[in-house]
Amino acid sequence: MKTVDARGLSCPEPVLLSKQAAQEGEFPFCVLVDDITPFENIQRFAANNGYTIDAKDKGNNEYEIIFTK
Repeated sequence: MKTVDARGLSCPEPVLLSKQAAQEGEFPFCVLVDDITPFENIQRFAANNGYTIDAKDKGNNEYEIIFTK
């Protein structure tokens, strides 16, 4: 599974990287972030664009979003 490591990046970069990965069509893929703001923004992006996701707060400012089509 492809992993997009967006830890340490500020918005809108994590959302843009998620969008790029989705457009490449390699599902499923995982996005890693380390801040609540991009975590929420990526979830909003997925919902607004019809993607199914599994979003997990892994603790210690680690978040994982798995995109499926």
